[in-house]
Amino acid sequence: MAVKIRLKRMGAHKKPFYRVVVADSRSPRDGKFIEEIGYYNPLTNPADIKIDGEKAKKWLSNGAQPTETVRSLFRRSGIIG
Repeated sequence: MAVKIRLKRMGAHKKPFYRVVVADSRSPRDGKFIEEIGYYNPLTNPADIKIDGEKAKKWLSNGAQPTETVRSLFRRSGIIG
């Protein structure tokens, strides 16, 4: 099973709010997921990013692949170098 760390879109129309989730790569964007590890709110200034670093590092060490956006969020929050 290929596991990805990606964003799940929440929020109302034109007011996006994202949850950072670990999901099977074959599941739909807003579908079933394995674990929620944080959230990202791009509407605040500066953007509000809260990610559980321990859970993220555990999933990365287990072979989960982050998407490009999630990788940049990890860099901004200091989880990966």
